[in-house]
Amino acid sequence: MPADGSVELVLLHALPLDASMWAGQRHLLPGATFAPTLYPLGDRMADWASAILKSVKGRRLVVVGCSIGGSCALELAAAAPERVAALVLIGTKAVHRPEPAFRDAALDILAHEGVAPAWQALWAPLFPTSAACARDRAAAIALRQSAGDLARAIRAFHSRPSRDDILAAFPGPVTIVTGADDRFPGPAVSSAQARLARRGTLHVLPGCGHYVPLEQPAELNAIVSGVLATL
Repeated sequence: MPADGSVELVLLHALPLDASMWAGQRHLLPGATFAPTLYPLGDRMADWASAILKSVKGRRLVVVGCSIGGSCALELAAAAPERVAALVLIGTKAVHRPEPAFRDAALDILAHEGVAPAWQALWAPLFPTSAACARDRAAAIALRQSAGDLARAIRAFHSRPSRDDILAAFPGPVTIVTGADDRFPGPAVSSAQARLARRGTLHVLPGCGHYVPLEQPAELNAIVSGVLATL
Protein backbone atom coordinates (compact mmCIF):
# COMPACT_ATOMS: atom_id res chain seq x y z
CA MET A 1 0.00 0.00 0.00
CA PRO A 2 1.36 3.48 -0.84
CA ALA A 3 2.80 5.37 2.13
CA ASP A 4 2.10 8.80 0.61
CA GLY A 5 -1.35 9.22 2.17
CA SER A 6 -3.12 8.81 -1.15
CA VAL A 7 -5.26 5.91 0.12
CA GLU A 8 -8.09 6.48 2.59
CA LEU A 9 -10.31 3.88 4.23
CA VAL A 10 -14.00 4.79 4.33
CA LEU A 11 -16.26 2.81 6.69
CA LEU A 12 -20.02 3.09 6.18
CA HIS A 13 -22.26 1.72 8.91
CA ALA A 14 -25.37 -0.45 8.91
CA LEU A 15 -28.90 0.51 9.89
CA PRO A 16 -29.91 1.15 12.70
CA LEU A 17 -26.37 1.75 13.98
CA ASP A 18 -23.88 4.60 13.64
CA ALA A 19 -20.17 5.11 13.05
CA SER A 20 -19.29 3.68 16.47
CA MET A 21 -19.94 0.18 15.12
CA TRP A 22 -16.51 0.41 13.44
CA ALA A 23 -14.52 0.66 16.69
CA GLY A 24 -12.81 -2.63 15.85
CA GLN A 25 -11.73 -1.48 12.37
CA ARG A 26 -10.55 2.11 12.81
CA HIS A 27 -6.97 0.99 13.44
CA LEU A 28 -6.61 -0.71 10.07
CA LEU A 29 -5.36 2.45 8.35
CA PRO A 30 -4.23 4.84 11.11
CA GLY A 31 -4.60 8.51 10.31
CA ALA A 32 -6.42 7.83 7.04
CA THR A 33 -9.80 6.38 8.09
CA PHE A 34 -13.13 8.17 7.75
CA ALA A 35 -16.24 6.72 9.41
CA PRO A 36 -19.20 9.10 9.21
CA THR A 37 -22.61 8.68 10.73
CA LEU A 38 -24.86 8.77 7.68
CA TYR A 39 -28.20 10.02 8.99
CA PRO A 40 -27.40 13.78 9.12
CA LEU A 41 -26.04 13.80 5.56
CA GLY A 42 -29.35 14.16 3.74
CA ASP A 43 -32.59 12.52 2.71
CA ARG A 44 -31.25 10.49 -0.22
CA MET A 45 -28.37 8.08 -0.60
CA ALA A 46 -26.96 10.29 -3.35
CA ASP A 47 -26.82 13.11 -0.77
CA TRP A 48 -24.86 10.86 1.57
CA ALA A 49 -22.38 9.95 -1.15
CA SER A 50 -21.89 13.58 -2.15
CA ALA A 51 -21.25 14.67 1.45
CA ILE A 52 -18.76 11.84 2.01
CA LEU A 53 -16.83 12.63 -1.17
CA LYS A 54 -16.52 16.26 -0.07
CA SER A 55 -15.15 15.18 3.33
CA VAL A 56 -12.55 12.57 2.41
CA LYS A 57 -9.05 13.64 1.41
CA GLY A 58 -7.57 10.50 -0.13
CA ARG A 59 -7.20 10.30 -3.89
CA ARG A 60 -7.90 6.56 -3.74
CA LEU A 61 -10.66 5.27 -1.51
CA VAL A 62 -11.20 1.79 -0.13
CA VAL A 63 -14.88 1.85 0.76
CA VAL A 64 -16.22 -0.71 3.22
CA GLY A 65 -19.97 -0.75 3.71
CA CYS A 66 -22.24 -2.95 5.80
CA SER A 67 -25.89 -3.35 4.75
CA ILE A 68 -27.22 0.15 4.00
CA GLY A 69 -23.59 1.28 4.16
CA GLY A 70 -22.81 -1.12 1.33
CA SER A 71 -25.57 0.46 -0.75
CA CYS A 72 -23.99 3.84 -0.03
CA ALA A 73 -20.59 2.44 -1.03
CA LEU A 74 -22.00 1.54 -4.44
CA GLU A 75 -23.38 5.07 -4.68
CA LEU A 76 -19.87 6.43 -4.09
CA ALA A 77 -18.56 4.19 -6.86
CA ALA A 78 -21.29 5.52 -9.16
CA ALA A 79 -20.56 9.16 -8.30
CA ALA A 80 -16.74 9.05 -8.32
CA PRO A 81 -15.40 5.94 -10.07
CA GLU A 82 -12.05 7.65 -10.52
CA ARG A 83 -11.55 7.86 -6.74
CA VAL A 84 -12.95 4.54 -5.50
CA ALA A 85 -10.13 2.01 -5.77
CA ALA A 86 -11.79 -0.97 -4.05
CA LEU A 87 -15.10 -1.99 -2.51
CA VAL A 88 -15.81 -4.30 0.42
CA LEU A 89 -19.55 -4.97 0.56
CA ILE A 90 -20.93 -6.70 3.65
CA GLY A 91 -24.51 -7.96 3.69
CA THR A 92 -25.26 -5.78 0.68
CA LYS A 93 -27.73 -6.22 -2.18
CA ALA A 94 -26.96 -4.21 -5.31
CA VAL A 95 -30.35 -4.76 -6.94
CA HIS A 96 -33.23 -2.81 -5.45
CA ARG A 97 -36.71 -4.25 -5.76
CA PRO A 98 -39.23 -1.95 -4.06
CA GLU A 99 -40.87 -3.31 -0.90
CA PRO A 100 -43.36 -0.58 0.00
CA ALA A 101 -45.29 -2.73 2.48
CA PHE A 102 -42.13 -3.56 4.45
CA ARG A 103 -41.00 0.09 4.31
CA ASP A 104 -44.35 1.38 5.53
CA ALA A 105 -44.54 -1.19 8.33
CA ALA A 106 -41.07 -0.21 9.56
CA LEU A 107 -41.93 3.49 9.45
CA ASP A 108 -45.18 2.82 11.30
CA ILE A 109 -43.40 1.04 14.16
CA LEU A 110 -40.91 3.89 14.50
CA ALA A 111 -43.61 6.56 14.37
CA HIS A 112 -46.09 4.97 16.78
CA GLU A 113 -44.00 2.73 19.05
CA GLY A 114 -40.47 4.09 18.97
CA VAL A 115 -36.91 2.88 18.47
CA ALA A 116 -36.84 0.05 21.02
CA PRO A 117 -39.83 -1.88 19.56
CA ALA A 118 -38.46 -1.25 16.06
CA TRP A 119 -35.11 -2.71 17.11
CA GLN A 120 -36.76 -5.82 18.49
CA ALA A 121 -39.00 -6.31 15.45
CA LEU A 122 -36.71 -5.38 12.58
CA TRP A 123 -33.03 -5.73 13.46
CA ALA A 124 -32.42 -7.90 16.52
CA PRO A 125 -33.62 -11.02 14.61
CA LEU A 126 -30.74 -10.57 12.13
CA PHE A 127 -28.30 -11.79 14.78
CA PRO A 128 -27.91 -15.56 15.28
CA THR A 129 -28.52 -16.82 18.79
CA SER A 130 -24.79 -17.46 19.16
CA ALA A 131 -24.03 -13.72 18.80
CA ALA A 132 -25.70 -12.45 21.97
CA CYS A 133 -22.79 -10.19 22.95
CA ALA A 134 -22.66 -8.59 19.52
CA ARG A 135 -26.44 -8.17 19.54
CA ASP A 136 -26.33 -6.44 22.93
CA ARG A 137 -23.64 -4.07 21.73
CA ALA A 138 -25.65 -3.29 18.61
CA ALA A 139 -28.77 -2.70 20.70
CA ALA A 140 -26.93 -0.13 22.82
CA ILE A 141 -25.89 1.73 19.65
CA ALA A 142 -29.32 1.49 18.04
CA LEU A 143 -31.14 2.81 21.08
CA ARG A 144 -29.04 5.98 20.96
CA GLN A 145 -30.54 6.87 17.56
CA SER A 146 -33.64 9.00 17.10
CA ALA A 147 -36.75 7.66 15.44
CA GLY A 148 -36.56 10.53 12.96
CA ASP A 149 -33.02 9.67 11.87
CA LEU A 150 -33.86 5.99 11.41
CA ALA A 151 -37.02 6.85 9.49
CA ARG A 152 -34.98 9.11 7.19
CA ALA A 153 -32.53 6.28 6.58
CA ILE A 154 -35.30 3.78 5.85
CA ARG A 155 -36.76 6.15 3.26
CA ALA A 156 -33.32 6.68 1.70
CA PHE A 157 -32.70 2.94 1.58
CA HIS A 158 -36.05 2.15 0.02
CA SER A 159 -35.74 4.90 -2.59
CA ARG A 160 -32.23 4.01 -3.72
CA PRO A 161 -31.59 3.00 -7.33
CA SER A 162 -30.41 -0.45 -8.33
CA ARG A 163 -26.64 -0.47 -8.70
CA ASP A 164 -25.98 -3.88 -10.19
CA ASP A 165 -24.75 -2.03 -13.26
CA ILE A 166 -22.12 -0.28 -11.17
CA LEU A 167 -21.15 -3.58 -9.54
CA ALA A 168 -20.72 -5.21 -12.95
CA ALA A 169 -18.72 -2.33 -14.46
CA PHE A 170 -16.50 -1.44 -11.48
CA PRO A 171 -12.88 -2.00 -12.55
CA GLY A 172 -11.31 -2.45 -9.12
CA PRO A 173 -11.48 -5.35 -6.68
CA VAL A 174 -14.89 -6.03 -5.16
CA THR A 175 -14.87 -8.13 -2.00
CA ILE A 176 -18.27 -9.54 -1.04
CA VAL A 177 -18.63 -10.62 2.59
CA THR A 178 -21.63 -12.43 4.08
CA GLY A 179 -22.41 -14.34 7.19
CA ALA A 180 -23.41 -17.91 6.45
CA ASP A 181 -26.52 -17.35 8.59
CA ASP A 182 -27.45 -14.01 7.03
CA ARG A 183 -30.81 -13.84 5.30
CA PHE A 184 -30.64 -10.33 3.82
CA PRO A 185 -29.31 -10.84 1.21
CA GLY A 186 -27.56 -14.06 2.27
CA PRO A 187 -24.91 -16.31 0.72
CA ALA A 188 -26.74 -17.15 -2.53
CA VAL A 189 -27.26 -13.52 -3.56
CA SER A 190 -23.79 -12.61 -2.31
CA SER A 191 -22.24 -15.37 -4.40
CA ALA A 192 -24.08 -14.16 -7.51
CA GLN A 193 -22.86 -10.63 -6.89
CA ALA A 194 -19.26 -11.78 -6.56
CA ARG A 195 -19.59 -13.50 -9.93
CA LEU A 196 -21.14 -10.39 -11.48
CA ALA A 197 -18.22 -8.16 -10.51
CA ARG A 198 -15.23 -8.12 -12.85
CA ARG A 199 -12.81 -8.75 -9.99
CA GLY A 200 -15.14 -10.16 -7.40
CA THR A 201 -14.24 -12.41 -4.48
CA LEU A 202 -16.57 -13.97 -1.94
CA HIS A 203 -16.09 -14.61 1.78
CA VAL A 204 -18.77 -16.59 3.61
CA LEU A 205 -18.20 -16.54 7.37
CA PRO A 206 -19.58 -19.56 9.27
CA GLY A 207 -21.76 -18.95 12.30
CA CYS A 208 -22.24 -15.30 11.41
CA GLY A 209 -25.33 -13.24 10.63
CA HIS A 210 -25.87 -9.82 9.07
CA TYR A 211 -23.63 -7.61 11.20
CA VAL A 212 -20.19 -9.04 10.43
CA PRO A 213 -18.12 -6.13 11.87
CA LEU A 214 -19.65 -6.73 15.30
CA GLU A 215 -19.99 -10.51 15.15
CA GLN A 216 -16.63 -11.51 13.65
CA PRO A 217 -14.36 -8.44 13.70
CA ALA A 218 -11.07 -10.35 13.51
CA GLU A 219 -12.13 -12.19 10.38
CA LEU A 220 -13.32 -8.97 8.74
CA ASN A 221 -10.13 -7.16 9.72
CA ALA A 222 -8.06 -9.82 7.97
CA ILE A 223 -10.17 -9.43 4.83
CA VAL A 224 -9.92 -5.62 4.77
CA SER A 225 -6.20 -5.72 5.56
CA GLY A 226 -5.75 -8.04 2.59
CA VAL A 227 -7.51 -5.58 0.31
CA LEU A 228 -5.40 -2.67 1.59
CA ALA A 229 -2.22 -4.66 1.03
CA THR A 230 -2.96 -4.96 -2.69
CA LEU A 231 -3.04 -1.18 -3.29
